[in-house]
Amino acid sequence: MMHVLGVNLLAVLAAGVACMVVGFIWYSPMLFARPWTIAMGMDPDDKEKMAELQKGAGKLYGMAFFASLVAAFVLGKIFARLDVVELQRAMLYSTAVWAGFVATVQLTGTLFGHKPLKVWFIDAGYQLVCYVVTGLILAMWR
Repeated sequence: MMHVLGVNLLAVLAAGVACMVVGFIWYSPMLFARPWTIAMGMDPDDKEKMAELQKGAGKLYGMAFFASLVAAFVLGKIFARLDVVELQRAMLYSTAVWAGFVATVQLTGTLFGHKPLKVWFIDAGYQLVCYVVTGLILAMWR
């Protein structure tokens, strides 16, 4: 397997793909698409506006995928330094990194962006799931 700085790049790629899949499900109509859209001040029943937003989504998905890869690589480096291979430790450390860095930064952005806390709960919840899934993949493929 290809490792760089002690990080399995295949695991990083798998984690990035997994986060995209989680995101497609998380923000889909079967879960949080409607409540998130309403909380963001948009009308989910305005088909024209929703179609307009979807037009530029490809570039945003690409940037989000890249961000997932960077996060997975950094978490992988942390795991390598701490020798995390047990799934329970991977879940614990992933959650700690999320709580210490992701949740707090997103909360600050939500508060100063004058967004409802509901947006934060939905977005931060998605990130928590991504970090835990990423941590599990990194630990299993170490």
